[in-house]
Amino acid sequence: MKKNNWWGRSWPRILLWSHVISVVGFYFINWRRTTPREDDVVQVLGAKRAAQPASTTKDERPLVSIIVPARDEERNIRRCVTSLLEQDYERFEVIVVDDGSTDQTGAILDEIAATHPRGSRLWTLRLRDLPVGWAGKPHAIHMGTQEANGTWLLFTDADTWHAPNALRSALTQALEEQADLFTLGSTQELPDFWNKTLMPVAFMGISMLYPPRLVNDPESPVAVANGQYILIRRKVYEMIGGYARRDLRYTLLDDRDLARVVKENGFKLRFVDGRGLLHVQMYHGLDEIWRGWRKNAYLGNRGGIPFYLLQLLGLPMISLVPFLLPLFAWVTRKLWPAGGIGSEEASIAMGLEVSSLLAYRSWLNKQIDVPWYYALTQPLAALIFDGILGQSIWRVLTRQGVDWRGRAYHNEKEEFLVNNQAK
Repeated sequence: MKKNNWWGRSWPRILLWSHVISVVGFYFINWRRTTPREDDVVQVLGAKRAAQPASTTKDERPLVSIIVPARDEERNIRRCVTSLLEQDYERFEVIVVDDGSTDQTGAILDEIAATHPRGSRLWTLRLRDLPVGWAGKPHAIHMGTQEANGTWLLFTDADTWHAPNALRSALTQALEEQADLFTLGSTQELPDFWNKTLMPVAFMGISMLYPPRLVNDPESPVAVANGQYILIRRKVYEMIGGYARRDLRYTLLDDRDLARVVKENGFKLRFVDGRGLLHVQMYHGLDEIWRGWRKNAYLGNRGGIPFYLLQLLGLPMISLVPFLLPLFAWVTRKLWPAGGIGSEEASIAMGLEVSSLLAYRSWLNKQIDVPWYYALTQPLAALIFDGILGQSIWRVLTRQGVDWRGRAYHNEKEEFLVNNQAK
């Protein structure tokens, strides 16, 4: 009887303080685990520094083929291509793969080629149909590589903007470090409320799943790249089969899966912070953010369905519940007067959890240039992202598929066609 009374008085506190330890521990461990090393940053070159190590001459500098897949990118393509043509590295070409655009993308590219002083370096490859068994971006990049002349390939997105010394800095460091795939993290342009609220939570999840320290550790199987900037040796790309590989043709995680194959084959992968050299605005408004992360959330997850479901449950537990601990304490006092949690104890527990949450989010916000006070939006962001996570797994597992750029992937019809072609 005494044992039962002890349990009745103690279980609310055991539950409360177990939650406190879990939340505080999560944010501390995640901060420690995801903080990059000091040398995991790009070495930005000034205007007068040589573009190669001292042992190489200007004539020996490798030719870089910059490949930009673009589909209905009239909003971004001018800024992107102009910034690429104005790189201060001497030997490069720009190949834009117009992947069946129905807007003004093609016309803008023609205008740039005709009017820009370096327009002769730009060539546009126009595609019409997407072959069965391919996703759009892998196919566009694959077709672009068939026209490339460079010994290095740079894959970048149409919504990026590149500082003039970006290519020179990245290639120099890749050569010095003898990297085979060199990828840059970017400065995120987050102009509106929804970008500032939701993107930090997205990056919290990415850094948790793919910590830079593990990505850059050759002994770790963890691999990822930033598809906004992938610089790869052409001979390495061709040795692994490139995006023509059967396991890469249909992927929607083209950057992660290419990095995985590169690392699995024993080549050197380097992921460094390229903020200041590379800028991107991924999404405009809540609708684009929702659809963009819905496309990637389930497919880009590590750990299978059980771990994914744990994330679905865990995100509100670490982001929303800390603010509700006084309510939990009040409920325990109403239901179990003898064993309920006092308001002072609940306040202490809430203070520990919320302070750890705000400290981590403030640090993360600083990394991506979001004002610190957006840390207070964490509960709202967690609820919205939980909806994205739930819909992402539901659409894939029920074969409804995910839609992007006017195309549907991973639905029942497409899976049938891909599987039959693989046979």
